[in-house]
Amino acid sequence: MMRSEIEYTDIRELHGPLAVVHGVAGAGWDEFATIKLATGARRHGLVLEVDRDVAVVQVLEGTAGMDPAGTGVSFTGEPLRIPVGPCWLGRVCNGRGEPVDGGPPILSGRTSPVSGFPMNPTWRLSPAQPVLTGISVIDALTTLVRGQKLPIFSVAGLPHLELATQVAAQAHVEGDTAGGRTEPESPAGFSVVFAGMGLTHADAAFVRDALEERAAAGELVLLLNTADDPVIERILTPRLALTIAEDLAFRGGRHVLVVMTDMTSYAEALREVSAARGEIPGRRAYPGYLYSDLASLYERCGRMRGRTGSVTITPVLTMPAGDITHPVPDLTGYITEGQVVLSADLHARGVYPPVDALSSLSRLMRNGAGPGRTREDHVDLAAQLLAALARARQVRELADLVGPAALSETDRRYLAFEEGYAQDLVHQRGDETRDLADTLGRAWRTLLRLPRRELVMLPDALVAAYGAGGDRACPY
Repeated sequence: MMRSEIEYTDIRELHGPLAVVHGVAGAGWDEFATIKLATGARRHGLVLEVDRDVAVVQVLEGTAGMDPAGTGVSFTGEPLRIPVGPCWLGRVCNGRGEPVDGGPPILSGRTSPVSGFPMNPTWRLSPAQPVLTGISVIDALTTLVRGQKLPIFSVAGLPHLELATQVAAQAHVEGDTAGGRTEPESPAGFSVVFAGMGLTHADAAFVRDALEERAAAGELVLLLNTADDPVIERILTPRLALTIAEDLAFRGGRHVLVVMTDMTSYAEALREVSAARGEIPGRRAYPGYLYSDLASLYERCGRMRGRTGSVTITPVLTMPAGDITHPVPDLTGYITEGQVVLSADLHARGVYPPVDALSSLSRLMRNGAGPGRTREDHVDLAAQLLAALARARQVRELADLVGPAALSETDRRYLAFEEGYAQDLVHQRGDETRDLADTLGRAWRTLLRLPRRELVMLPDALVAAYGAGGDRACPY
């Protein structure tokens, strides 16, 4: 008899999302299981732990309503696999990958394990070329690069979900329909996979409405896990998203952006399951393997030698009490290549998106900006903007001490620059897409509020070429 036909009924304990099954033979870690209830309903699970003849199974739909006396568990002999391919594009699903858009089930001739396949390090290529978001402050100062992992750090009350949704709606690479250009190296185009975890129903509806156009165009996969869904589903959602993205990128040749929000909700779900398993807690009761678990997700992005596609990841996480040393942002910072940090002060001033440029960083920006990538003045312009912002912040602190009347003319110009930067360059509508030429033009106009002698990081040749307004088109 095939092992998948053997049904084990000796369930001794149900604890949170876990079922403890005795008398099991031959089951292995991460194996997929089917759970049949006394009512005939079926649920699904994954093996978390095996000790002799005892298997601990995490039930993806939760154990609510399960009666151990009438429940049977059978094991498939392999990890959880899902269908992969372009069949996912344009679909809206829950956190387990089940359609919620009224369409048919997701079917494909190919499947992949949700744990993914490890990428051979010798095949991995460095991230290169930009992913443009249409958001000025990100494209100008923290350029996202294909194959990069660039998180967004926020706190409760700031519009991180709105920003993540806008990035998912507007992001593009050269040659896709949003950019209106042609890129021979990737004829398959650009796609977005959006994974929402622990969302309220209102937030889930907002995301669906905001991304409806991109979904209808067949460029988006939407996975939505709501706060009242089983907690174990929240652990599965990002893995489904990345498995779908890997196939679209490395088999389908697409450039894929994966937006995952909120990774703090994911980590809290991981902590809850860890507590149910009775594991020894680490920092702030998170499991000791939180770092390796997050790395197993974030490191699934990249570019592969011999393949035209790429996977780029933008995880969004909220920092409890704004504490950047909290385990989730702290460990995320070790794994990823920079961060985009949102500012409560800018938000209070009505600036959207409220990105604190001086706290933000894209460590791989030079791989995606500059000559042959965006525009020859981009990198120098960004460096000058950041230097001027740092000086403007010092001037504002000085003005708070001595009063604006005691400032020099140059200092007052820096204050005018800072206000122009916030209102002309950073601030934009939530549905506004700016091309890079417009963004860099705004950056030049903002900087030219300062005397030329202050622009020490800009060569004379660039000032002569772009200083009249900076609206020259980008040479794609």
